[in-house]
Amino acid sequence: MQVMDILVSAPGKAILHGEHAVVHGKVALAVSLNLRTYLRLKATSTGKVCVSLPNIETYLCWDLSDLKKLDPYFSGKKDEVQRLDTELVTRLREFVGITNGNLDTSNMATLSCLYLYLSLFGSRELPSLTVSVWSELPTGAGLGSSAAYSVCLAAALLCASGAIPAPLKEWDHSARWCQEDLELINSWAFQGEMIIHGNPSGVDNAVGTWGGMLRFLAGKIIPLSRVPLLRILLTNTKVPRSTKVLVARVKDKINKFPSIMTPVLDSVDAISCTCEKVLSEMTCEPITGEHYNILEELIDINQHHLNVMGVGHPALDTLCRVTLAKGLHSKLTGAGGGGCGITLLRPETDSFIVQSTVQDLRDCGFDCWETSIGGLGVQQHSPLSVKEEILEILNRY
Repeated sequence: MQVMDILVSAPGKAILHGEHAVVHGKVALAVSLNLRTYLRLKATSTGKVCVSLPNIETYLCWDLSDLKKLDPYFSGKKDEVQRLDTELVTRLREFVGITNGNLDTSNMATLSCLYLYLSLFGSRELPSLTVSVWSELPTGAGLGSSAAYSVCLAAALLCASGAIPAPLKEWDHSARWCQEDLELINSWAFQGEMIIHGNPSGVDNAVGTWGGMLRFLAGKIIPLSRVPLLRILLTNTKVPRSTKVLVARVKDKINKFPSIMTPVLDSVDAISCTCEKVLSEMTCEPITGEHYNILEELIDINQHHLNVMGVGHPALDTLCRVTLAKGLHSKLTGAGGGGCGITLLRPETDSFIVQSTVQDLRDCGFDCWETSIGGLGVQQHSPLSVKEEILEILNRY
């Protein structure tokens, strides 16, 4: 069968407030990060499925005749998400040559791609196609890069298989799907995330699908209808950390000092709720300096709380100190112990201040980007709406 060509993108994610506290039943706010992953799906007549992931130096091709042998038992409906087919995952692991101990980024991305492809096309003739992906997101930094990839894959393959319509009209530069189609994209993206992470919360793929801001509490994910677009600096300290170890460290501290740590968690919960209220106000009344004053104070208080929980790091202290010297406010985002931090930029922040801060942070050995939070989720694009350098990379493969 012949499939349509499609170009899509999805955002990364950052935790604005509530990291670690969310594990203990408190509210967390997750926001879309306007560093995006782009995917181009192209019909070919080679009799192969080819995947190019230049960010992780992965370039693979499979013959359709070999892929057809993998999935003789599949007869699901693509517009209904089945439970994860563990039998298919096992067969794919063998096919790709993944042994239990070799779960690197390249293998997981490959597995996820083949799983979604076979699940969505498996009951019919398999199409010959090329999938090329380029991401502005660093991998393994807790910024939702795998979820942005899974969301792009799900959207492109659902469109290509005819399960959902392509929303882009002839005259559009970019377009989004309706709510029902987004729910289907999100469900299939979650399956991709399960293959990559085992037991994901579902927050990252939900942010990649809907964009904006999500409230996460006790396993429930609620997209917030409107949020302002906020300018930020995103800094990667490049200090490696283990989320598992940091989560265990916080739990130990709560068990050791319950009467001290419980109020800290309650305070973080109140920070998330206050922030949500302020951001909601900013969408329905004129934005004032006072709104930004409150957002900055909440960032400072939350960063101190995270240090109290034991998930700070000297590199994150350096980030906070360097930015504060320029009048800017920062906090860690995600697991802490290194990793990434966000710095709020006011609308009136001078571009010279921004550029010199970015340079100061790079001089510390960090990676730093000026970007925004709260932007759109998964979109279909016309080539005209995508940066030239990204198109050039996607078109190479």
